[in-house]
Amino acid sequence: MSRERRRSIGPEAAVTADKGKTLETIRNLWPHIWPQGRPDLKRAIGLALMSLIAGKVITVLVPFLYKWATDALAPLGRDVQFLSIPVMLVIAYGLGRIMMQGFNQLRDGLFAAVAMHAVRDLASIAFRHLHALSLRFHLSRRTGGLSRVIERGAKGIETIVRIVILTAIPTAIEFALMAFVLGLEFDWTYVAVIGVTVWLYVWFSVRASDWRIGIRREMNAADTDSMSKAVDSLLNYETVKYFSNEKMEADRYDRAMARYESASTRTYTSLAWLNMGQAVIYTLGMIVVMVMSVRAVLDGTQTIGHFVMLNAMMMQLMMPLNFIGMIYRDIKQGLADIEAMFAVINIPPEVVDKPDAPAIAITAGAVSFENVEFHYDPERPILKGISFSVPAGKTVAIVGPSGAGKSTISRLLFRFYDVASGRVVIDGQDIRDVDQASLRAAIGMVPQDTVLFNDTIAYNIAYGRPGASREDIVEAARMAQISDFIEKLPKGFDTEVGERGLKLSGGEKQRVAIARTILKAPPILMLDEATSALDTHTEREIQAALDQVSKNRTTLVIAHRLSTVVNADEIIVLEDGLIVERGTHDALLAQNGLYASMWFKQRAADEAREKLLETEAGDTLGIVTRARKLEPTG
Repeated sequence: MSRERRRSIGPEAAVTADKGKTLETIRNLWPHIWPQGRPDLKRAIGLALMSLIAGKVITVLVPFLYKWATDALAPLGRDVQFLSIPVMLVIAYGLGRIMMQGFNQLRDGLFAAVAMHAVRDLASIAFRHLHALSLRFHLSRRTGGLSRVIERGAKGIETIVRIVILTAIPTAIEFALMAFVLGLEFDWTYVAVIGVTVWLYVWFSVRASDWRIGIRREMNAADTDSMSKAVDSLLNYETVKYFSNEKMEADRYDRAMARYESASTRTYTSLAWLNMGQAVIYTLGMIVVMVMSVRAVLDGTQTIGHFVMLNAMMMQLMMPLNFIGMIYRDIKQGLADIEAMFAVINIPPEVVDKPDAPAIAITAGAVSFENVEFHYDPERPILKGISFSVPAGKTVAIVGPSGAGKSTISRLLFRFYDVASGRVVIDGQDIRDVDQASLRAAIGMVPQDTVLFNDTIAYNIAYGRPGASREDIVEAARMAQISDFIEKLPKGFDTEVGERGLKLSGGEKQRVAIARTILKAPPILMLDEATSALDTHTEREIQAALDQVSKNRTTLVIAHRLSTVVNADEIIVLEDGLIVERGTHDALLAQNGLYASMWFKQRAADEAREKLLETEAGDTLGIVTRARKLEPTG
């Protein structure tokens, strides 16, 4: 994101629905309404404004035709000829109304591209910013609620952009023209009465809309909460079924929807009171001026045409006056809808590149952690000054009990977080000094829990190198030892994997992850407990594929199953954020320390599991044999 773009949505350009901040907020949104570098959209705005002015001039002139037709018709009675002046004036009146609507629709059509560009622009900014935010933010987010915030924000942006150009400006022009005509055709007493009516109408609309903002925010919060609970429950569909908690989930969702129901009911009820109040104020003002006109007609100072014209003008004035109430109401509601999105946009990224940070230059791919300290919470240090190196082309494994800080090392290498002290170095370059995108492009990751996109197998493999040829995708699958499985599928590589890849088994998902890492072909490889969630047989198959991938690459392995790292060039044992042992597999067993203890415990557990499986298989075979002996012979 460019520095100029980021500045336009920074904290100094906040968006809020708070009282007294509306004009400031609209000014902050103006760069997206009047986009730089888009002369086509600026031309569209210019043409839309010309159509707007033409439409409003015709709007003000149409009542004159109504007046002239009435005055011409009054003395003629039944003697009106088909092509007489009154008939022609009525036809002109109809044509005027058609032209008025035509210019208004042309204005709306021309401005549609501008409004949609603003929606796209700000939604894209929000989306890019979400990816720029730190892992800490995303670990604490609620996916359903966040998607709802962005969805409402996009709709709110469209509302505000349309109102500012298509409603606020035309309404101001129409009021000015109406006041001028009323002053000339009638007298300024009428203008004063209508002015007081308009002032009361606007004052009431503003006060009522400010009162409704709190209710709208409550409704938005309830809506976000209900959507979060729905998405969370559906993502955990299998867990709900495991524990037969459908009713509990339905009740939980219903309670959230009950809060939304209450808040939305109050929102629409308050809107009804707002509309009622506006109607009463305007109707009273209309009654006053119409009574004034009736008296003038009776006194002979005005004609019936004046009365009809005034009525037509008041009816036409009702529309922009309604727009005034709607403008403020919808702007406030739109701002309430988008302020949550802008609150997210204005969260500063935790990890940022230095100005003009260069791309990382990979020569050999050697990785070093130099006296690295790190904490998520200052009260709870995770890494306490660890130092180790992974020479180019070698494999180093990091093992240790749960909570020792193993996975934190992978997050620091990818620079999801910055170290508290010390530094992480690749080929002599501190990773804080280089561009993040280039750093991550140089590292391949096979995680413990592979989450796939809800798309085809080919798409998920090609994610490692977008734009890769089909031949390269097939070759990567072959090297990951998954091509045989894919070819047996009815749709082959075009098979959909389902949300998060749930249509595939754990081993199949891991092979897809390995294939896309092969396709990426990174000089540095990170394996973060890539086989810990798999059964022993699948683990061995996956390990063979991983050995193929890591050949001649600098490889850092975070491991829980020690059997997967016995061939590592060096094994580092972490405990409580400190390196307590290091060496080869044989050397660590000889030390008879923490690694040896973990190794023998895992071996004992594996042997016990294998014996249990053998016993169960023997029991099953014995039952089948005895059953066959009992079968009747022919």
